[in-house]
Amino acid sequence: MEVRLRRVYEPVSSDDGKRILVDRVWPRGLSKDKARLDEWEKDVAPSTELRKWYGHDVDRFDEFTRRYEDELDEPERAAALDRMRESAGQGPVTLLTATKDIDHSQAAVLAARLRGASGGG
Repeated sequence: MEVRLRRVYEPVSSDDGKRILVDRVWPRGLSKDKARLDEWEKDVAPSTELRKWYGHDVDRFDEFTRRYEDELDEPERAAALDRMRESAGQGPVTLLTATKDIDHSQAAVLAARLRGASGGG
């Protein structure tokens, strides 16, 4: 299963495969045409409460990952994750986020989950 991570602001690459935005909020200053998304799976994004608590504080990433993993077991998020897993089974998938630090983002946690691991990375 080939799952990649990229910032949504980066240029589209020919090897992106299916491009899926995994943020709950639309990326600031980006038009839908320029984003060139195949899907926007906002249902898989962390809750607003968790996102605000985390605030992209790297020192909180391990706890964020633990809490987000719990959220991913909730029915709505689990269904969105299943859709993404199905897409990834059909070819390369690139998870997109507006976050600057991709390695410490929900996209990294999702990629690990899709690849069959637990936690970020």
